[in-house]
Amino acid sequence: MARIRITAGGYQFVAETNPDAPLTVAAFTKLLPYRQKLIHVRWSGEGCWIPLGEFKLGVGFENHTSHPSVGDILFYPGGYSETEIILAYGSCCFASKMGQLAGNHFLTIVEGKENLRALGTKVLWEGAQDVVFEAM
Repeated sequence: MARIRITAGGYQFVAETNPDAPLTVAAFTKLLPYRQKLIHVRWSGEGCWIPLGEFKLGVGFENHTSHPSVGDILFYPGGYSETEIILAYGSCCFASKMGQLAGNHFLTIVEGKENLRALGTKVLWEGAQDVVFEAM
């Protein structure tokens, strides 16, 4: 498992890649360092997401779930809704206006988890935050 540093909203986290999503991990790590904006989810509960529109990572579904745990990061390859990345900071059921979705669980935050709720609250009340994913 590789480690990835995530910096967002003034907080730093360390995530480990998930061996059950090898294609998603391989494709995503080629994008590093990856910079985007993190916004609060609309439909999924306590989570933040990165909307990616029509972006194609070149992977399909693998180990996908609709119920990420706190600190789980999912990649949704598109189809029923736009492509996106979602980060659960609390109770979360991955969904869109089209209904429930499932994404590939490709990263898990293993350090800094205690700051996830603070990040989620900041994104909710202060708006979009820069986020950077970097190889360690």
